[in-house]
Amino acid sequence: MTQPTRIQRAPRCHPTHLQAALDLAARGVPVLPLRVGKAPFGNCPACRGNSCGGRPNMKQSGPCSCPRPCHAWAAATTDSNVIASPAWANAWHNAAAIAYHPGGVRLTVVDLDNAAAITWATQHLPPTRTVPTTRGQHWIYAGTMPSTNGVRPGVDIKSRMAYARWLGPGTGRIATLPDEVRALAVRTSPAPRAAPTTVAVPAGGGQCRHRTPAFLERGIAMAEQQITAATSAVHATVYRTFLAVLFTHGGCGCLTDAHMQRLFAAAQAKGESVRHCTDAWANALARLGT
Repeated sequence: MTQPTRIQRAPRCHPTHLQAALDLAARGVPVLPLRVGKAPFGNCPACRGNSCGGRPNMKQSGPCSCPRPCHAWAAATTDSNVIASPAWANAWHNAAAIAYHPGGVRLTVVDLDNAAAITWATQHLPPTRTVPTTRGQHWIYAGTMPSTNGVRPGVDIKSRMAYARWLGPGTGRIATLPDEVRALAVRTSPAPRAAPTTVAVPAGGGQCRHRTPAFLERGIAMAEQQITAATSAVHATVYRTFLAVLFTHGGCGCLTDAHMQRLFAAAQAKGESVRHCTDAWANALARLGT
């Protein structure tokens, strides 16, 4: 007996999130769907590992030609045809929230993660529009700047090449981006700086595998490239890269403070703070028992 043909149904979208996203896009706000935990949807198979040649990196901007919610912030769009397309249907069906690209509407979000951070902002930053979050507030300023995580305890800056969760329009008048906020990113610029005294480079003692200096130099350069190419999960990428460098190059004493500073600088260029770099390095050392 012939089995009846099963009709493949397109996945249903989350109607509230989809409609809200379309409304925001109509107002010129580039949007994308977020998973549970505020994580962006991963790259599609054609774009995984940036194999499509997409442009979500430090030298170029904008999404690739793939009409899927990949590449995190660079997937944000105002194109209603893309937002409501079948390629995005499954993403909206599983979306827990909507995100937007602040830099795409010439805004900067100062993300205050707790009460202490809000108190600090109230004392040191000009008042502006505020949006309540789960644990704190978003302060919205007009103007763009580099996005930087961990500029102060509980304070992140989300503007260019970043996404922020859409939690409503907020209240208050939007003020112009002040120098006080711009200075926060300058303090955590990726320029090479002295290695933290609380974290050590392994002293070595094992057999040296660096038969030529080029072997170590190539390893550090590849690690820098891997960190720079990260388009999502930057924290995890930095930790895994530090771990790989220490595993391969940290046992004989050839790894120096200068090498560690280069890796820290690459991580900071992706928005990591000195504290995050220090913690990732220390955790990698502990993992290897060094």
